[in-house]
Amino acid sequence: MGHHHHHHGHEHGHHDLKGRNLLLSILLNVGITTAQVIGGIISGSLALLSDALHNFSDVLSLIISYAATKLAKRKASADRTFGYKRAEILAAFINASTLVIVAVFLMIEAVKRFWQPEEIGSNLVILMSLIGILGNGLSVLLLKKDSNENMNMKSAYLHLLTDMMASVAVLIGGILMKFFQMYWVDAVLTMAIGLYLIYMGYDLLKESTKVLMLFTPKSIEVQEIVNSICELDAVKNVHHVHIWQLNEEEIHMEAHIDFKEDIRLSEFDTILERIEKHVYQRHGINHVNIQPEFDKRDSKNIIVQD
Repeated sequence: MGHHHHHHGHEHGHHDLKGRNLLLSILLNVGITTAQVIGGIISGSLALLSDALHNFSDVLSLIISYAATKLAKRKASADRTFGYKRAEILAAFINASTLVIVAVFLMIEAVKRFWQPEEIGSNLVILMSLIGILGNGLSVLLLKKDSNENMNMKSAYLHLLTDMMASVAVLIGGILMKFFQMYWVDAVLTMAIGLYLIYMGYDLLKESTKVLMLFTPKSIEVQEIVNSICELDAVKNVHHVHIWQLNEEEIHMEAHIDFKEDIRLSEFDTILERIEKHVYQRHGINHVNIQPEFDKRDSKNIIVQD
């Protein structure tokens, strides 16, 4: 019964730029990966090969993010009434999971390498890690702006950022090996990067999981909304409330409202408009669906357990 307000904050130009930047990053990373695989094989550097693998995981995560930004723009249809608005949340979830998995592998490698340091052709390692730093650094700059406001972009950005740091670690390792034969540094740095990855990835995983599980967004206090609707004269009580996030831009709310009197639909509409305005201004809820009731026999709990 509710009618819907849609507040679109984003212009189209912005989306296309996001896509273009992602594409550029994909190309850059394909280049780096290829170079590092060749370099790793020639120099015998495990660090370079794991760096290349890491870069390859970037390519995959960037492709996933790119596909999601494209999908998210598709129109809704009868069999997909929400369109693909959740694609970006799903992409963030996948990328955050792979981030954590990559981190665990890096740390296992690091531990192995710490106990068995190996001789490595350090000149090539230094050169390749520089390529990695430059390539990933460029990608990081390209995606930095969008990473703040979008979970999907943030997940891609983190893959690249950690990869850039891994390349820095490889570089430092290469220099220390060349001049001081300190072969263990590589392992210690890799370990540190792994820990940082898990710390960042876990956060994103948590955020995206909350959205996918339809949890109430953390800025929203359900009781407070219920109280404010109950303040309206005609309202007897509010029950059966659900509040969830469709994606990062849209928050939906549905509820049943019990009225004191058998009011007319036109009167209900006036009340509905007040409610919609209130929850949008106070809580950013931009899609409200209210079921009006009078003397209906149903559970009056705010949260109804089925």
